[in-house]
Amino acid sequence: MVATSPTADWDKVGDRFYRKVQLYTNVFDQDLELENYLIAGAPCGGAIALYRDEEKLHAYRGTQAAKSSIDICSCAGKLIRRINWDKGSIKGLGWSEDESLLVITQDGTVRCYDLQGDFTQFSLGNGAEEYGVQACRFWSTGFVALLSNSHLVSVTGFDEPRPKALASPPEGQVHSWTVLPPSYTLSRSVEVLLAIEKTIYVVDASDSDDRMLENGPFTHTSVSPNGKFVALHTEDGKVWVISSDFQNKFSEYDSKAKTNPKDVQWCGNNSVVLAWEDEVHMVGPNGAAAKYYYDGHVHLIPDMDGVRIISNDVCEFLQKVPEVTEDVFKLGSTSPASVLVDAIEQLEKKSPKADDDIQLIGSNLVEAVDTCVKAAGYEFNIQWQKQLLKAASFGKSVLDLYNSDDFVDVCETLRVLNAVRFYEIGLPVSYDQFIRLTPEKLVQRLVNRQHYLLALRVSEYLRLPTDGIYVHWAGQKVRVSTDDEESICRVIVQKLEGKRGISFEAIAKAAYDEGRGRLATELLNYEPRAAKQVPLLLNMEEDEIALDKAIESGDTDLVFFVLLQLRNKLPLSSFFRVINHRPVATALVESSARAQDKEFLKDLYYQDDRRLDGASVLVDESLQARSVAAAMDKLRLAQKLLSDAKEHGVELKALDETSKLLKMQQNLERDLSDESFLGLSVHESIYKLTRLGYSSRAKKIQAEFKIGEKTYWWLRLRALVAKRDWAELEEMGKSRKSPIGWVPFFNEILSAGNPKLASSYVSKCTSQTPSERIEMYLKCGQLVKAGEEAFKAKDVKSLDMLKTKGQAAASGTDGGQGAIKEIERFIALLRPPGRK
Repeated sequence: MVATSPTADWDKVGDRFYRKVQLYTNVFDQDLELENYLIAGAPCGGAIALYRDEEKLHAYRGTQAAKSSIDICSCAGKLIRRINWDKGSIKGLGWSEDESLLVITQDGTVRCYDLQGDFTQFSLGNGAEEYGVQACRFWSTGFVALLSNSHLVSVTGFDEPRPKALASPPEGQVHSWTVLPPSYTLSRSVEVLLAIEKTIYVVDASDSDDRMLENGPFTHTSVSPNGKFVALHTEDGKVWVISSDFQNKFSEYDSKAKTNPKDVQWCGNNSVVLAWEDEVHMVGPNGAAAKYYYDGHVHLIPDMDGVRIISNDVCEFLQKVPEVTEDVFKLGSTSPASVLVDAIEQLEKKSPKADDDIQLIGSNLVEAVDTCVKAAGYEFNIQWQKQLLKAASFGKSVLDLYNSDDFVDVCETLRVLNAVRFYEIGLPVSYDQFIRLTPEKLVQRLVNRQHYLLALRVSEYLRLPTDGIYVHWAGQKVRVSTDDEESICRVIVQKLEGKRGISFEAIAKAAYDEGRGRLATELLNYEPRAAKQVPLLLNMEEDEIALDKAIESGDTDLVFFVLLQLRNKLPLSSFFRVINHRPVATALVESSARAQDKEFLKDLYYQDDRRLDGASVLVDESLQARSVAAAMDKLRLAQKLLSDAKEHGVELKALDETSKLLKMQQNLERDLSDESFLGLSVHESIYKLTRLGYSSRAKKIQAEFKIGEKTYWWLRLRALVAKRDWAELEEMGKSRKSPIGWVPFFNEILSAGNPKLASSYVSKCTSQTPSERIEMYLKCGQLVKAGEEAFKAKDVKSLDMLKTKGQAAASGTDGGQGAIKEIERFIALLRPPGRK
């Protein structure tokens, strides 16, 4: 019903105004006995949970009605979800800030339900099962349970709940109690206010503190939403409002009621509401109060900026009138905003007084427009929203410059709020609640209620992402549809085609959770991200499809992940069968096993009949063996592995020679006890023996393994040079012929620092040209020998070059001068007299 006046539902309490906004009518059936129900409401205009109070007698309504259930309804009374309940006596019913329903049973079991009926569960522990839960108190992110032995257990988060026992309170009957959330305490941990005997005890994680009050016992205690004030109701019907640190008393109110109220809650942060069965008192500052009467039983649901009053007939929102609204509509107000509203009314009447009102506002027009815009946001009545926005728009049109961002934002917000407040939706969110809730969470509430079309329109209107809405819709389609799986998949894919950011993995998981494995597999084919596909496929036991998807992605880390999962899950033979015809998987397994698990690598080669690769692994192990016997065993296994295959004759021969070498090295180590030969190659063995002076043994190895003369001479040369055995090298130089020539002797000995011995091999280097031999002599510092070589070759040009070098290097030394004279003599002999 449209109100005739914006102040028609206002009440003055003390020096402030409060209003009771009628949100919905005919909320519940008249035969629903609300007085026999426990009721809990979610914050920010959220859902309401009803559960029949087990401690009260009920009228019998048949076996079907006798079944216990938790009904989740909107504020308009529309049923959202019914949860059948047979898990024991409920001692706590509350909501988290994300609209999850918390149900705590007497044995300490906690269930956290979403609006789809799905739940997670944990146990309080800490003696809850032994002593039993007596009652619970909630805040937005946690709750405290009071056990029957008066001990307290707190839970400060629901994602990873860790129930924790608080300090032990003193003995005595707990008349009432409440909690102070961690965000409002100095210790940043939850504090519990217990009314015991005539005082209040404050209990936290480590201590219990008596606040030394004397006017108890207190039948009700309640903390304001901002945590600054505490309301206490005494047995004689008085209400005290004090500071949460118990240092200051702000007001006292005497209800003069003969019975205690059923509930005491805060209305925002500035008034306290007391509810009896059909009567409500609102106590404002300084003890002033307003009274409201109802035809039936009422329940209070507190919120951040007011309190919802629920009865069978009506759902109302009681709150303090916002200051901007009071500024505009208060009777007799002469504020610029009030004058601007009057101006628009005169404009609609086409009265010239509208211009007079604008002139009267003068320089305060910007303030008037801003106030009207803000007041429109706080209005629930659409008529007055429009009127205030018209006034603001009129004021804007007069101004030369005005930033309209706030005006646009409020218009968008009101359009959204009016849509969700509609009785079929049942979300009576106030402007302040919307700001705290955020548009994203409001959309999520619509999605949880399966109002998908409205959620999409709100998201598009507010420019929010819509992918989560589509995914949730598809998940529900999978859960509730009775069509065949192929039809469901086709409908979902057609609906989501072209939509950005859609996670088919989440939809497929919902299908799998519902036992529709084939549908889940089909849906996963439309998921573009392999990293999302693969883990779910593994959970669904679709191992080979998961491996194929990982390989197709080209992500080796993902392939390794799948292979590791399969390796831990499957028998070895089944694992090898899976990877056998997938080369990429086989290569990755092989590379990993080569570095980490040689036994697994041998199993792989054996299963794949790769005898040569398997033998190679055994040879590698033989080379790393610490004893000859172990190395011989490995080689014998390698030979046995290759013995049945004719195409591996060369490899068998090599293995045979390796075994022979090992035996010989074993004998060498036995004879030469101070030296180690195991692991050396044939060449290295010959080299080492030669260097140690066992040339005959080295010669025996050469003959045994048919090492060529060239190779043997090279090994012998280098070993003797390394040993600096110049005498043996001179003996080798006496040989008429060298299989490797004499140039290597010259180079090796010269590099070892013996130019004199190296020069003795120059004359044997007959394969070198005279100029190369001249250069060799020069490297040895033999200038005269170089001259003789040039003279033999009749190379005057080289002699001139030698003379020049000799003159440069002589520096007056007698030896150098003699060499130069010898060079000059060679030149004179070759050059005719009189010719230069």
